[in-house]
Amino acid sequence: MSKHIATVSWTSDGQFTSGRYSRAHDWQFDGGAIVRGSASPGAVAPPMSDSAAVDPEEALVASASSCHMLWFLSLALAAGYEVAAYRDEAEGRMGRDERGRIAFTGITLRPAISFAGTGPDAETLARLHHQAHDKCFVANSLRCAIVVEPAPAPEQQA
Repeated sequence: MSKHIATVSWTSDGQFTSGRYSRAHDWQFDGGAIVRGSASPGAVAPPMSDSAAVDPEEALVASASSCHMLWFLSLALAAGYEVAAYRDEAEGRMGRDERGRIAFTGITLRPAISFAGTGPDAETLARLHHQAHDKCFVANSLRCAIVVEPAPAPEQQA
């Protein structure tokens, strides 16, 4: 169907053989964006990790949230709703899976959405989220459960 390219680049800081090498690296995407990546400071202590960089675990949670949001926006538009703002404070949890491996055991999306004009009722909002979840490529690719806990139906903006 489609192909997606990311180039990951790392260069030794001269400390590799000591084991105290930097885990900071760059992610470059086909559109030209460059994002600083690193091991999570929770897994590798600074200064060998870069706490200001994006770690792979954060990126996976953001990807799941972003994919859900993009599908939600498309579905809301098709249903005749005008989304004014969308914010999701998504959370990923890691632990041991059924194979005993450390893995994501769950991701919770907590979208809070405001609409311009009349927004959907609670049942329609839930249906839009369910449809977005079913269509999300990232959610369809992950083994862990992804739960959507939308904020209550928001007040309408004028």
